[in-house]
Amino acid sequence: MNRRPEKPGKTAVPQKKPNWLRMQFKDNKVWVAVDKDGRPKMQDGKALMKYQLEQDYEYRVNPSNLRPLKAGRVPGQNRGGPSDRGDRTCCTGGKEPETATGPMIRIYTDGASSGNPGPSGIGAVLEYGDHTKEISKYIGQSTNNIAELEAIRAGLLELKVRNLPVRIYTDSSYAHGVLALGWKPKKNLEVIAAIRQLMQEFCDVKLIKVRGHAGHRQNERADDLARSAIKGSGRGQA
Repeated sequence: MNRRPEKPGKTAVPQKKPNWLRMQFKDNKVWVAVDKDGRPKMQDGKALMKYQLEQDYEYRVNPSNLRPLKAGRVPGQNRGGPSDRGDRTCCTGGKEPETATGPMIRIYTDGASSGNPGPSGIGAVLEYGDHTKEISKYIGQSTNNIAELEAIRAGLLELKVRNLPVRIYTDSSYAHGVLALGWKPKKNLEVIAAIRQLMQEFCDVKLIKVRGHAGHRQNERADDLARSAIKGSGRGQA
């Protein structure tokens, strides 16, 4: 009895890592898997997208929401290098906070200094749905600008979830400028760099400039929390 020759077994072919191209998805800069011609790779009518190259999970999105962005392709890489660190941040200075849909975290911040420099405090109100948390902390001798920055940092550090949209409200033109408008600071470089790095860990974060003492309830509350921190320390009146 003649046997048919056995078919050779299939050898597993290593999956080629996709090329990633910087593009814009709605209001955010993202990375999109593309083919050799730079077109988004499609699967079931959806494009593959990441907010950051180093994250382990991807999103399937409607390609009609993707827009070209002047940026370089990163062939076969899963991590970004130092040259694209600043480009990965989602922070913008947009005036409209409600650009995201679905659940959103809101942080209202303020800083106060009695003397500038002098005894300083920070205040923050965090809102997520029906949940609210307040921060009131004395930070020692400092300036008003540093207090404003430290309030933003404290609010962000409270968040354990980094994949939800975050809107930060501040009445500080200085904090808004160095964190959202690309101002080149000459002072407070360490704390500014730390906050910029922290903001890169979030998929969608925007800093919103509001008018100070204009009757905004939660920003007024953040101001009260910052001043109360100084008074509670017994180090002066803000």
